[in-house]
Amino acid sequence: MNNFNSKLALTPFSLPSHEKPVAVASTPMTSQFNIRLCSPADLNGVAQIIAESFHSRHGLWGWAFPLMRLGIYEDLRHRLAASAPHHACLVAVDNRERTSNLIATVELSVRLGDSWTHTGTRKSFAYLSNLAVHPQYRRQGAARGLLTNCEKVVREWGFKDLYLHVLENNHQARQLYFKLGYRMYQVDSNWNTFLFRHSRQILLYKHL
Repeated sequence: MNNFNSKLALTPFSLPSHEKPVAVASTPMTSQFNIRLCSPADLNGVAQIIAESFHSRHGLWGWAFPLMRLGIYEDLRHRLAASAPHHACLVAVDNRERTSNLIATVELSVRLGDSWTHTGTRKSFAYLSNLAVHPQYRRQGAARGLLTNCEKVVREWGFKDLYLHVLENNHQARQLYFKLGYRMYQVDSNWNTFLFRHSRQILLYKHL
């Protein structure tokens, strides 16, 4: 990575497992890209990037793309408005463009999942989702930079592990995660996998 040129301070908040508020800090990843918190003005761009990454605009279901994008927009708008203490949406911005184009995004949250531990107890997990990069900016380090910043945020939240799901047939994403130290936790299967031949989801984790 190139030299960091500034820091982004997130609003301090209280955690049940800490006596004092934790100040979360993130940093730009390179002089080319900058990472910051998502703002309401970013919602249209973020929804477009996520929709293009996970839903096809062509084929039989191409007509539903605008509806998918609108649903993503509304879901994210509600999450940002809720201001949950354990939720963060980060965006990567292209510094080379005067318009500061959004090029990538990711979300962090905390989930409860006794099925992950198989112990019968409901334990909190830091969970990463909606990592998406604009097609024109893929393989340029945006995803890696967002993941690095997410790990910093999760450590400030007081968690030592970060979990995420990836599709079994998404070989490019799996390669990146494994290269950054993520390991397989379990393979999730359900009736959709067998009936509709959907790719299985793999739950990965990284000890921070």
